[in-house]
Amino acid sequence: MPVAIITGASKGLGRALAEALAARGWDLVLDARGAGLLKETADVVAGHGARVTALPGDVTDAGHRAGLVAAARELGGVDLLVSNASALGAEPLVRLDELPLAGLRRALEVNVVAALGLVREALPLLRESAAGAVVTVSSDAGAEAYGTWGGYGASKAALDQLAAVLGVEEPGLRVWAVDPGDMATALYVAAVPDDDDPRPAPESVVPAFLRLLEERPASGRYAAPALVEGR
Repeated sequence: MPVAIITGASKGLGRALAEALAARGWDLVLDARGAGLLKETADVVAGHGARVTALPGDVTDAGHRAGLVAAARELGGVDLLVSNASALGAEPLVRLDELPLAGLRRALEVNVVAALGLVREALPLLRESAAGAVVTVSSDAGAEAYGTWGGYGASKAALDQLAAVLGVEEPGLRVWAVDPGDMATALYVAAVPDDDDPRPAPESVVPAFLRLLEERPASGRYAAPALVEGR
């Protein structure tokens, strides 16, 4: 069975993607900071018949990242690495003139530095895979200028650039930065708690990720809504 590592997998998009992959025969290594919720997610995902290893921890911890890759090795290797774990930098979001620099550092550490660290840890196994792929979960805030989204958006823009360069440097892999678009997630509620406009469920964009895995287009940045619509 193919093996995927998914960070930030206890809820939202990470959980939805884990369930979809498990239903299609993938074995999984799941990460999140909250042990209780991660175990609940792992139990549900394992119900699809997948082998699931759930490792609670912080992706900024090098030892934790090494543990995730070691767990995937035990399952057979790494065929897919999904960097989905994210930090906002401030909750709720604030203007740049109010953004705590410690918060910005945290966003960069989680969203960029840890993502690269995990890729580097997993690269030997990804290179051995017949269809190795890396997915970095991006955001339109990394490409557009939205008030209060500056710190988070800067981290996602940096992650997009890392993904683009990795795609050039590792031509044997597929490296996709995916902008999922608006979703109803806990992250968004934490970012903008006063915004109660309806948003799509994370499950609605999972077909975009599955399409990438099935069709394996060139490395690059993709918008999930366009992939779901078949464009």
